[in-house]
Amino acid sequence: MRVLYLASQSPRRRELLEQVGVVFSVLNVDVLEQRAVGESPQDYVHRVARDKARAGLAQLSPHDREHAIVLGSDTEVVLDGDVFGKPRDADDAASMLHRLSGRTHEVISAVWLVAAELEQGDICISRVRFAKLDKAAITAYVASGEPFGKAGAYAIQGRGAGLIEHLEGSYSGVMGLPLFETSRLLKNFHAAIPARA
Repeated sequence: MRVLYLASQSPRRRELLEQVGVVFSVLNVDVLEQRAVGESPQDYVHRVARDKARAGLAQLSPHDREHAIVLGSDTEVVLDGDVFGKPRDADDAASMLHRLSGRTHEVISAVWLVAAELEQGDICISRVRFAKLDKAAITAYVASGEPFGKAGAYAIQGRGAGLIEHLEGSYSGVMGLPLFETSRLLKNFHAAIPARA
C-alpha cells in the first residue's frame, strides 16, 4: 500500500486534497521560493512544486521512502510577466491589488508527485479578470487581513471572490491545488492510496 504525503502547510491545499477523498499525511518543507534570472514564470512554478515534493521525500526514512508518494504544489499570480508572490505587508498587498484592478491575469498552479522510482508533474494555467477596484475597496479588503499569505494578495475562496468578474480555468487551481491534474497524476502512479470512508 502506498502512502501519500502532502509537502505543504497550506490549509487550502489540505482542504482540496481531502475533497478528492484520499488519505494523506502532511510534511513541513522549507524550500527557497526565488525566481532565477531569466526563468519564465511557468518554469519557476514547476520547479518550486518539484523542489517541495523532493524535499518532502528526502525527509522520510529510507524504509518509509520505499512506499511514499510525496505531492508538492506551487501557485503564483502572473501579470505582465511579473510573478506576484505573497504580499510582504499592507502596502505591498494594496499595490498588487491596484495592479490587478480591471485587468486579466494568469494563475499558474503546478503539482508534482515524487516517489523513489518515479517523478511526474503537471501544470494548470487559469485566467482571472478582476473588477475595477477603487481605493476604498482595496483598503477595506486589505484591512480584512485576507490578502496575507495569498499569492497575488487575494483568496478566491473567501471575500476575494467578490473582486472577480470572470474565471477561465480551474477554481481549485486558483485556490492552490489543481484537482483535475492532481487526480490524473495519482492515477498515473497506479498507486493504491487509501480513500477516505
